Amino acid sequence: MKRLTLLAVFLLSVLVSNSQDYTKLIAAFSDSYAKEKAEKYGEAVTVMKGYYDEKSYEINLRLGWLTYLQGQFAESINYYGKAIELMPYAIEPRFGLALPASAMGNWNLVLVQYNKILAIDPNNTVTLYRMGLISYDKKDYKQAYQYFEKVSNLYPFDYQSLLMLAWTNLKLGKTREAKILFNKVLLYSPQDASAKEGLGIIK
Repeated sequence: MKRLTLLAVFLLSVLVSNSQDYTKLIAAFSDSYAKEKAEKYGEAVTVMKGYYDEKSYEINLRLGWLTYLQGQFAESINYYGKAIELMPYAIEPRFGLALPASAMGNWNLVLVQYNKILAIDPNNTVTLYRMGLISYDKKDYKQAYQYFEKVSNLYPFDYQSLLMLAWTNLKLGKTREAKILFNKVLLYSPQDASAKEGLGIIK
């Protein structure tokens, strides 16, 4: 009976301790949000580092974002990397890591994250669209077509994917398909300059 009583007291003390820890941590997050809003990124980082726990997904994710805003890209990648280690099937830290990686011009690392996101979620339209943009920029229009087509099949009246699929078709010499798609873009945005430019090239 004494053992059960002692165990109950111990568990209660742990719960109270955790509650106190969360109260302080919530206050720290709140303070960091206020400092971020005021664009005092360094101060926001300092606040969060005061409560740093390498096993906390949320703190690592928060520091990844704040150090990115601060322009500390290598440090940001490190924090996002730790968040990924803690939650390997989470998508948000991979999107986060892509931000400092792209700012550093490390497109290989960006592609690694996007490919891993698609391995977790093959129909992630944000990733598909961004992969399409990267392929289009590299003039790999066949690959870009596959990404934009998939997004357009999932969201047939999505402005961005329709427009890029239209341009990709035009680059591939598929003028009939491009014309149809540019006109669909104009249904969404009747004065769209890019769609009108594409139609002008076809004529």
